[in-house]
Amino acid sequence: MISHHEIGPEGFAASRKLKTMIHTGQITLAGNRNLKIYGLLSCGSGKRMKRRNRVFFADEHDARTHGYRPCGHCMREAYLKWKSG
Repeated sequence: MISHHEIGPEGFAASRKLKTMIHTGQITLAGNRNLKIYGLLSCGSGKRMKRRNRVFFADEHDARTHGYRPCGHCMREAYLKWKSG
């Protein structure tokens, strides 16, 4: 799990570092620290969250290891599987 605090303060350098980590595959999913939900980087729900609540994951295993559940919007099948136990 990678938090915004690890990437650095808001600004050009932080945006550049985040973009590089996404491009190289170090980050493939984003999550909400408060709600403990993870989803695709392109998810509209995720894009509306506050920056300070954002965390990033390398993959689903990383997100689940940290106690996060799939987003019901962008990861519908994974969410239904998680919900059914």
